[in-house]
Amino acid sequence: MAERGTSGVLSRVVDALLGRKAVDPVVLDLRGLCAATDYFVIVSGTSNAHVRGMAEYLVSALAPSGIEPHHVEGLAQGRWVLLDYVDFVVHVFHPELRDFYQLERLWGDAPVVAAGDADGTGARG
Repeated sequence: MAERGTSGVLSRVVDALLGRKAVDPVVLDLRGLCAATDYFVIVSGTSNAHVRGMAEYLVSALAPSGIEPHHVEGLAQGRWVLLDYVDFVVHVFHPELRDFYQLERLWGDAPVVAAGDADGTGARG
């Protein structure tokens, strides 16, 4: 099945994380707001091991399609794992750190989009 650019990849990302019991997934459309990336995918885990496990699973699930992170941070600690895929950045948080950093609030001007709606027509959050 052919994917539709970033939209299809974001759908796969969210589905993979939900398949590993990700909590409160959010996709923020940063196009026009941030020069570093187009989208943030933000999810929470329930423990350090859960955060690490989701991040490791996502990397292994995308790799066969040739989609590999440009940069990874925080995997060893499992408190906040950042997977930088250039066009999108995945943040897998321990709940305490997600509450502390509040990326959704920090990027409050960014529309919240459903993963399958990454063409920019999603509702504003």
